[in-house]
Amino acid sequence: MIKIGITGGIGSGKSVICKILSLYDVPVYDADIEAKNLNDTSPVIKEQISKFFGKELYSGGMLDRKKFAEIIFNNPQKLKTANSIIHPEVEKHFLDWIEKHKYSPIIALESAILFESLFKEYTDIAITVTSPMQTRIDRVKKRNNIDIESIIARINSQMPDEERTKLSDVVIINDEKQSLLLQVKDLLQNKLNLYLH
Repeated sequence: MIKIGITGGIGSGKSVICKILSLYDVPVYDADIEAKNLNDTSPVIKEQISKFFGKELYSGGMLDRKKFAEIIFNNPQKLKTANSIIHPEVEKHFLDWIEKHKYSPIIALESAILFESLFKEYTDIAITVTSPMQTRIDRVKKRNNIDIESIIARINSQMPDEERTKLSDVVIINDEKQSLLLQVKDLLQNKLNLYLH
């Protein structure tokens, strides 16, 4: 089994690459979505977040994501604490997921913090998706309907693209000029030597 990790900053287009991989029957684990689900369902995470950030963050058993984001994305220490609570539980969940897909020749993990977390250790190939800064801001603004200051705070809380690309085996450019389909096909056929129908 080949395990590929797909990363990139907010608004870079990681999810689009994962959708293309799904078209080739590659199972994809979206760490960001699973983390959000676990924030609402994991007793361990709920207890720790309530302890460190306040019980009022949970209303009706659900985490107030907007309030939580405002707390952690403007404070590096609080972001670090949040990650230390959430990452180990997501990691356990991911290992269970791998077990369920053990007969797949290739699986993909999508994570905005592939290099900052322990996920890198579980992948054979690291791929960074890059996109021009203004394009990223426009995408996030349209998708999440949040103000530019909040978007920039999130971008600044993440590893810079230059650093990510240095740590990656493959870089996919999502500048709305180069074909993403062709870049993914090249990755699967020529870099991973997979036979595509």
